[in-house]
Amino acid sequence: MKPRDLRELRDTELEVRIRDTERELQSLRMRHRSGVIVEKTDQIRRLRRDIARMKTIAAERERLA
Repeated sequence: MKPRDLRELRDTELEVRIRDTERELQSLRMRHRSGVIVEKTDQIRRLRRDIARMKTIAAERERLA
């Protein structure tokens, strides 16, 4: 997800998006560790980076508030 799109979200929407993405990442990691073949191997890295982007934007907003 693009940072520009994330900045358009409200604070509560951003927090919900972070939680949902973290759950999705946790689920994907569990499937990977249990031996299930993950179809999209780059998805774990993409989710980690998306979470980092969202948390960075949330931290910027807190500093400015």
